[in-house]
Amino acid sequence: MRAAPDPGGEDFSRPGAQAYAAQWGRAVRRLGFVPLSAAETERLLHVHTVRLAQALLAPTFSADAAEDVGRALVDAHLTEPGVLDWSVRALGDRFLARVLPTRAEWTETRERVAALQGAFSAGFARALRDRTFSQQERIARSAWQARDAVEQALRDSEARFRAVFTGAAIGIGIAGTDGRVIEVNQSFADMLGYTVDELRAINVASLFYADDAAGMWELYQELIEGKHDSARVEKRYLRKDGTIVWTDLAVSLIRYDDGRPRFTVAMIEDITERYELQQRLRFQALHDPLTGLPNRTLFFETLGRVFDTAGEEQRVGVCFLDLDGFKAINDSLGHDLGDQLLVVISRRLADCVSGRGHLVARMGGDEFVILVDSGGGIDDAVEVAELALAAVSAPVKVGDQQLAVSASIGIVECPAAETSVSELMKAADTTLYWAKAEGRGRWAVYDPERSAADIARSALAAGLPAALDRGEFVLHYQPIVSLLDGTMLAVEALVRWQHPELGLIGPDRFIGLAEETGLIVQLGAWVLRQACRDAEGWRRAYPDARLVVSVNLAARQADDPAIVDTVAEALTRTGLPAELLQLELTESAVMGTAGEPLRSLHQLAELGVRLAIDDFGTGYSNLAYLRRLPIHCLKLAGPFVEGIRADGADAAADHRDERIVDALVRLAHALELWVTAEAVETEEQAERLRALRCDTGQGRWFGAPVPAPQIRARLAGGEPA
Repeated sequence: MRAAPDPGGEDFSRPGAQAYAAQWGRAVRRLGFVPLSAAETERLLHVHTVRLAQALLAPTFSADAAEDVGRALVDAHLTEPGVLDWSVRALGDRFLARVLPTRAEWTETRERVAALQGAFSAGFARALRDRTFSQQERIARSAWQARDAVEQALRDSEARFRAVFTGAAIGIGIAGTDGRVIEVNQSFADMLGYTVDELRAINVASLFYADDAAGMWELYQELIEGKHDSARVEKRYLRKDGTIVWTDLAVSLIRYDDGRPRFTVAMIEDITERYELQQRLRFQALHDPLTGLPNRTLFFETLGRVFDTAGEEQRVGVCFLDLDGFKAINDSLGHDLGDQLLVVISRRLADCVSGRGHLVARMGGDEFVILVDSGGGIDDAVEVAELALAAVSAPVKVGDQQLAVSASIGIVECPAAETSVSELMKAADTTLYWAKAEGRGRWAVYDPERSAADIARSALAAGLPAALDRGEFVLHYQPIVSLLDGTMLAVEALVRWQHPELGLIGPDRFIGLAEETGLIVQLGAWVLRQACRDAEGWRRAYPDARLVVSVNLAARQADDPAIVDTVAEALTRTGLPAELLQLELTESAVMGTAGEPLRSLHQLAELGVRLAIDDFGTGYSNLAYLRRLPIHCLKLAGPFVEGIRADGADAAADHRDERIVDALVRLAHALELWVTAEAVETEEQAERLRALRCDTGQGRWFGAPVPAPQIRARLAGGEPA
């Protein structure tokens, strides 16, 4: 046998060891996951290759190094089963040939290789076993620790729940799916006036308030059937003593692991004080603080529900009531007494009609409204209105004052399907205005035709300012003719509105509106300027005619402090001589003038302008006062002239009218005034007026109102009346 190998002369860094380590590394990486890079794996296996070679050639042989290499592979996580198989076979088949080719034929070396293979396998197996045991121990230790943690968490959770359950300020109860109470806390028991043991012995259904028990039980049934996981409502509970407690109830369903309902947990908060406060606030929001009646908000809510639920045949009615002269009571007696009066009136209204199922509400101020359940149509609404007027009109003693009060009522009653809330109340307001316009202490019923006329009138009033700006007004002139020789001595300017939609509108439809809105001053100034402008054109064209233009002045114009300046400016701008302008004022406007208006009349007369009283004889005239006015002409009112008929239909009345006209003409002549008869329609009237020595006449017999060019044409042709 040869001697033992001597490793002293071997160089283990030569290519053979490197090649073996590289091949070993490739095999390891091919067989499974390796947590090292290829270079790191090769360097590690090269170290182990050298160590195995050194152990193989050591003078005193020991296989411990191979066992250490096996353990090292496991420590390096090269634990795939194929790694052990490849490494053991390669150690026997390739190691000597690749790493120690010069020693491959030595028998003792081969025996050592076999020993190394066994030691390597043993080391690998023991390391793997130790590692597995260690991992199992760590897993077991972790499992025990986790179980201990879970149990502790459960104990902590149970303690926390018990602390919350016991000490919570709100009631907490647990019940089975059959409604039986399983557990409640002390707050729940205190809230309902029971002991905890008493509650454990009853079913939750017995605690429900009678009025909402059915709905609540249905909700509870849906919950325990698993249709909902939770529910929250405000509901009432019955206390043990029979009183009611309002609660905010939140119920949650607890299920088994398979999803089946297990039990319910209810959390209940006593909100009785909050609920009562909400009710008080709602009452205050929906009721008048002074009278306690429903206010306009509640009234409109109720009226809206009536319309929402009304069938095709259902009718609805309202009586809109307003006290007459309430402002005067407030101003004279004070608001405190006024408020006391409103309280009395509201109580009377409520007593007389609310018992019949009608809603009485205060709309504000001294306005009240009654919602009528008008099953009997308009008759029911009228009956309610009369009851209300009777209740209001009874004498009222407020403080030391005995007051007589009246009211006006607008009544609207119609099928609900034919109107809306806003239209109904608008109609009621309009009708109330009609009732007030007709006098105190009465009612009026809504009339659609009258309302349409009022709307049209309002539309005209609204359109007046724009019409004036757009120049939609025009002047027509009616001749004023001498009854002696038929000569046209003057024309009266009459304003018309050339409406873009309604055509030519007469003054009877808009002059009153202009007076109400105050636009009459601007409109009158425009009429004055335009009439002066037309008259000056006629004067320049026909100077010998000396045609006077007569312009009406409304009462507001006469009262306007600037009237003198307005007239003077019109004359100056147009160049019309003052004596060719006549201003007509109504008898009522002139007879009551004093102070500034009277001074204005004198100033106008000083300008040289003629002044006439229109419609003379229709009012009461103080003749002494008339004598002091700077008047030039009286225009007899049309009714006197119309009474002078030649057909003999009423001879006595005809004779009286003729004597009146005769007296008025004589009076005017005695005051040195010119007399013009209006509304002369027939030749017979003209002849009789001529016989009575009336100076001039005006009417359709002498010519209808015509545009300015036709007056020019009449002057050009010398056309007689």
